[in-house]
Amino acid sequence: MQLSEKHREYWSKNLSITGILLLVWFVATFVVGYFAREINGVNFFGWPLAFYMCAQGSLIIYVVIIWFYARYMNTLDEKYGVAEGEEQ
Repeated sequence: MQLSEKHREYWSKNLSITGILLLVWFVATFVVGYFAREINGVNFFGWPLAFYMCAQGSLIIYVVIIWFYARYMNTLDEKYGVAEGEEQ
C-alpha cells in the first residue's frame, strides 16, 4: 500500500511525539534512579529528591505523559481528518 504525503506527515509527527515522550519516560524512570545518590542532596517538600521521584514524582510524570499524548493525538487526528466518530 502506498502512503500519501499526508499519511507520511501524520506518522512523522506521531513518531516524533512518541520518541520525545519516551525520552521523558526514560529520564524519569532510569536516569533519576541512576543518579539517586547525587540528587539526594536536593530536598523536595522535605524529602530527598530521589526518594520523592521514585515514590511519587515518576508516577505523576507518567500520568502527565499519558494525558499529553492523548490530547496531542486527538488534535492531530482532527487536523488530518482521522478522529474517532468522523465519517470519511
